[in-house]
Amino acid sequence: MTHERNLAPIAKTSTPMPPNRVLSIDIGGTGLKAAIVDLDGELLTERVRVPTPSPCPPAIMLDMLAKLVEPLPKHKRIAAGFPGVVRAGKVITAPHFGTRHWAGFELAEALSQRLGGPCLLINDAEMQGLAAIKGKGIELMLTLGTGAGTGLFRDGEIMPHLELAHHPIHKDKTYDDYIGNAALQKIGKKQWNKRLDRVIGILNALLNFDHLFIGGGNSRHVVLRLPGPVTLVPNDAGIEGGGVLWRRSLHLRNRNVS
Repeated sequence: MTHERNLAPIAKTSTPMPPNRVLSIDIGGTGLKAAIVDLDGELLTERVRVPTPSPCPPAIMLDMLAKLVEPLPKHKRIAAGFPGVVRAGKVITAPHFGTRHWAGFELAEALSQRLGGPCLLINDAEMQGLAAIKGKGIELMLTLGTGAGTGLFRDGEIMPHLELAHHPIHKDKTYDDYIGNAALQKIGKKQWNKRLDRVIGILNALLNFDHLFIGGGNSRHVVLRLPGPVTLVPNDAGIEGGGVLWRRSLHLRNRNVS
């Protein structure tokens, strides 16, 4: 397990749990990451990380996540970003882990039972986008890692999830094939950046976005001269978005009650 930020963990205590403390989990094809954040998405602890097991069916992932978060302080709530289609706390597709094992798995409930506290589950690119977007116009989050994830927002609201990563972009290649990690390793950084430049143009023609945010582990390899409405996002956004997700959820609940 590695620690990726120089922030001291909060000491465990028997005092009442602060209501704003969220265990935020970023599930990736190559790494599982977690930290405690507040409702503004600010990291309150170091980010901890372990490699994603392979193969990684639900039982193995839950075991690894339990070990990962064990050194972190107690939390009130859980937020998790998952690389696939998720709805109502349930996994629909899991392309990096084998959908056959995951389809229909109620991951939010499983995390709640295993780690304690209510859990909100969304797509990982959407969770990262929540920490980056400005809340105005059409905003797109593109994550570059094992594959290519996307989250689409309109005036700050999450739009229905589009699995653009699995849509053909060139001959029989999907976005995952075209700019995923395997492509980067095969063709090298220079050619990969040329492909990314083409993808940005296609996404703009398709969605006419007002702003594109690019994040994920492989965003560090981006050397393009990015146009004005395109911004690189720090990798911590995948964790920070968990706090924002809960803040939005609680605001909506309070508004509905009043």
